[in-house]
Amino acid sequence: MVVVLDTVGNAPARHPEKAHRPDQPAPKKPDWIRVKAPVSRGYAQTHAIMRENGLHTVCEEAGCPNIGECWEKKHATFMIMGDTCTRACAFCNVKTGLPGALDPAEPEHVAEATAKLGLAHIVVTSVDRDDLADGGAGHFAATIRAIRARCPTTTIEVLTPDFLRKHGAVETVVAARPDVFNHNLETVPSRYLTVRPGARYFYSIRLLQRVKELDPRMFTKSGIMVGLGEERNEVLQVMDDLRSADVDFLTIGQYLQPTRKHHAVIRYVPPDEFKALETIAYAKGFSMVAASPLTRSSHHAGDDFARLKAARERA
Repeated sequence: MVVVLDTVGNAPARHPEKAHRPDQPAPKKPDWIRVKAPVSRGYAQTHAIMRENGLHTVCEEAGCPNIGECWEKKHATFMIMGDTCTRACAFCNVKTGLPGALDPAEPEHVAEATAKLGLAHIVVTSVDRDDLADGGAGHFAATIRAIRARCPTTTIEVLTPDFLRKHGAVETVVAARPDVFNHNLETVPSRYLTVRPGARYFYSIRLLQRVKELDPRMFTKSGIMVGLGEERNEVLQVMDDLRSADVDFLTIGQYLQPTRKHHAVIRYVPPDEFKALETIAYAKGFSMVAASPLTRSSHHAGDDFARLKAARERA
């Protein structure tokens, strides 16, 4: 059977690969997961700076629930290399399709926006770019260098894709010396085929381990979502796997279903369970842990980085 998507006179589908999937149940959100709509002046100013510089943010593209809080404080996570991802993860709201060419001026635009926002700490992430020979690693490095040149006191955190089968990609990013190298596992191994089918769990673990081999002093970070059908003992095993790779910082947050075509929320995990997971993670040796229903990789990233540095100095 051939499926034809009519794009004449209509906006192209954001997730064409999910268009014909059956609707998934969308359970009512509990009170602890609700957030206020973004309406502040700070939010509007941050939005204006992003548009002036032609930039994308994961805050918008992934529908982050914390966008109002973060943008009010002029915190944003820049998403480089366009707004279209080459993968189609079942949890993610970033647009899927064939991306356009890289914008060589984008690193400078990110640096300019960083200066205008007065950021002390910046998070730079990207879509997956499996179409590029280096997976976009060189563009990450160029963006880090541009920020360093324009804002020498700003600390830089990168949240990278897995660069699957792209030789030398991790080395290129580490050589540019970000302060934090983040790569999210997203879920437990048993859920990869349905939640993150384009990725390989142990490859991601190996990537984080490789960062530490290249630069033992570089902070590493990873995160998972819960509520996707994982078992508690699987989450604890992920903690052990990350510690075996010497990862410093773990984030755990509640999965929220972007649309009915995305993976269903199997369970809303109550706040006390997040607190218990946080306690266990610290006991396993993480220097920094953020675990709550609304925790996201870059939420409070600047404050968390300061706490991470302080934890290392105390050790």
